[in-house]
This record gives sequence, structure tokens and C-alpha cells, in this order.
Amino acid sequence: MGSPAGAEAPAPLPARVSVVQAVPGTSVDVSVDGRRVAGGAGVGDVLGPFELEPGSHEISFRGKGVKVESTLDVGAGDTSDVVLHLPADVGGKPVVHSYAAPAGPIGPGKARVLLAHTATVAPADVEVDGQTVFTNIANGEFADADVPEGSIAVALLPSGTDGADPILGPLDVAVEARTLSMIYAYGNPRDGSMNVISHTVDLAADGSVRPSRIETGSAGLAEGRVTTFTGSAAADDRRVLAALGALAAAVLAAAVLVTLGASGVGPRRRSRPVPPLR
Repeated sequence: MGSPAGAEAPAPLPARVSVVQAVPGTSVDVSVDGRRVAGGAGVGDVLGPFELEPGSHEISFRGKGVKVESTLDVGAGDTSDVVLHLPADVGGKPVVHSYAAPAGPIGPGKARVLLAHTATVAPADVEVDGQTVFTNIANGEFADADVPEGSIAVALLPSGTDGADPILGPLDVAVEARTLSMIYAYGNPRDGSMNVISHTVDLAADGSVRPSRIETGSAGLAEGRVTTFTGSAAADDRRVLAALGALAAAVLAAAVLVTLGASGVGPRRRSRPVPPLR
């Protein structure tokens, strides 16, 4: 049924955009569409979320040695993060990537995670209980998955290595149901700045019942796909669960380091939200 004559169409839902500062050792001022929204943002700060009208927006970063301009296109109701970080090459200038939040409803007993590689390291592999399950995640790329709640032991290692020391882990970590964790690995392990930035939100239930079998999750990139480790066709449900849980466990293992470093406070973020843009 159409709207009554003369009635105004409802305004489109705004997009919600968070800005993540992931460049160690510097602070930056952040502007959106020419309006300064934060000054002196340090590494680990999560700014926003800002409410933006659907369309294109200019996001800029200014600081000592930092001058970056980025254009972000958003749709009505979108949720995304814009991340300022360093490239894989040591000494490279800061770059910007955006990551759409997979914030749709989720089934019972599951969590959702997105891990983005924004660190100054070569491509990384994810290992669970000594077995590689995700490989070759490079700087600027990401992988995401819906995973079963629970705990598992994981580690992050340089891609293609065997027996090398982990970049992070191995650690035992827990995955909570009905949450989305957006997690960004940043810094360089060689100078001790390797760490993670994380923010987590609750997800709505999709109305389904708890399944008797957990289906595999997805792993996607901006321009392609993360290569996954595949076992034999006869792998049983426990093997499927381990593969599904690996990504969530890896990123949350990294988040444990932030928690420990903050003396129990948890992942670093701004204590007060920045007001929405108008």
C-alpha cells in the first residue's frame, strides 16, 4: 500500500561508521567531510560510531608524518569500520581500509568474528591444536566466520612456516554466543608493538533452533578468498567444529593479550562515544 497523499517518505536509515586508529607511536586528528571529529587519537582508539547519510564521505587523518585522505561509500543502515594502519613493509606510510560489519542475525550457540590483518608483518596462518586451518591472510585482508561457542587452543604464525615461533599464542580462549567481534591485528612483533584492537557488539537471534550439525563458515577478502585448509572428505563433525572455531579463537587469543596488558580492563577503546555527525 502506498503512502497517503501528501505524506513524506520516511528518511533513510543512517549508516553507522566507527574509525579505528591502528598506527603505533603517533596520534592523529580525524575529520569527516571536513569536520574534525577527534583530536589526538592514539593507537587503540575506536571512535564513534558516527551516523552518516547514505552516499560518499571524505575521511581524513592528520598527524606527525601522517596525511591520509579516504573516500567511503555507505548505504542506508550499513555498519562498517574505517581503519588507519601501517602496510606490511617496514617504514611504509599509513594506509586506510574499510571493513563492513557482518551484523546480520545469528543462530543459537554461535558467535561471529571478523579478523583483519593490519599489522606490519608478512601473511599469517592460523593454527589450532598444531594444525593449520586458515592460510596466507595478508595485510589489508580479512577473514570472517560464524563459529560455535566454546574454547580452543590457537596460534598465529608467519604464513608457510613449519615449527616457527608464533606471532601470537598459542593460548586457550573462549567464544561467546550471539556476539560479533571486529578485531584488528596491528604493529610489528620485532619492536614489541604487535597487538590487537577489538570492539564487540551483540547480535540478534535469527529465530532458528540449535542445529544438530554445525555448517562451515565463510572466509572472504576484498578481492578474493582466504585459502582454507581442507581435510579428507570423511572428516567428522569434530574436525568441522575445529576448522570453524579456528578463526574466532585466533583473533580472541590476540584479544587476550590486550586484556592482560590493560590489567583486566579489556581491549582499549574510547570510554565515551563521540557524538553522531549531523
